[in-house]
Amino acid sequence: MKGLWLENQDLAYREDIPKPEPKAGEALVKTRLAGVCATDLEMTHGYYPFTGVPGHEFVGEVVEAPGYPGWIGTRVVGEISLTCGKCEACRAGRTHHCANRRVLGILGKDGVLAEYFSLPLANLHAVPDAVTDEAAVFTEPLAAAIQIQQQVRIQPGMRVLVVGAGRLGLLIAQTLKLTGCDLAVVVRREAPARLLADWGIPAVDAKTVRANSADLGVEVTGSPSGFALSQEAVRPAGTLVLKSTFAGDVSLNLSALVVDEITLVGSRCGPFNPALRLLAAGLVDTGSMIHGRYGLSDSLAAFEKAAESGVLKVLVAPD
Repeated sequence: MKGLWLENQDLAYREDIPKPEPKAGEALVKTRLAGVCATDLEMTHGYYPFTGVPGHEFVGEVVEAPGYPGWIGTRVVGEISLTCGKCEACRAGRTHHCANRRVLGILGKDGVLAEYFSLPLANLHAVPDAVTDEAAVFTEPLAAAIQIQQQVRIQPGMRVLVVGAGRLGLLIAQTLKLTGCDLAVVVRREAPARLLADWGIPAVDAKTVRANSADLGVEVTGSPSGFALSQEAVRPAGTLVLKSTFAGDVSLNLSALVVDEITLVGSRCGPFNPALRLLAAGLVDTGSMIHGRYGLSDSLAAFEKAAESGVLKVLVAPD
């Protein structure tokens, strides 16, 4: 099987990867389209000591589903955490925090940047006919964007500042706009500022952000300066949501968090069904965020493109 292989932080294209064999309750999925995200890039820098096929953003087609023939031919997206169902977190319904979880293309489970991969049927969601492959591949990051609204009550008029206008930041901004909040996004480049203007979302320069000016801050840069700006912008008794995953450590002013009584919220995966509904309704613009499309045999070049400054979503399709 053809695909990418990550080992010791070294990414290589191979044609001898064993094809997965789905177990009971699993599906063999043929990759139709995969996305390269910031976490994939951080994996090559040691975010997790992972060996295997990377990649977790996908739209695919079920080609095998032992005992469940009705799934064959279904176009699907899928949740990336594989859970045990037995640990304390699973029994309490906190399955995303399963103590024994594996994570597609990130932790103990080969990912989607190959011709085929496997996932439990319970993780799969059928893609509505109204949603194209190019939109469906955004389902996982869009769900992560929506997760903020699952964790924090956002009301119309609430002052919200998103720090970071990259792949995830732009999706977060679009979903937050739907709440009617008083939204602004910190940008460093002209291209995302133009996108935000097209969507009716104010873009601001970091130098113009006032201290204590936001009820809610959302940090999506994965950089020390982004953390610092987000923390400074949030008012006392406000909320700071952290969405970045990256290799390395960041220093935080913990005393200020305590004195100002800031609520700090870590935010990760999110709900797929609402994400698919937003895509089907055309309420999120994903097409403008696609900056490249590569064949699987040229996927190393896709990673190089995705790592370029200012590049948003890069897609990989079977040759």
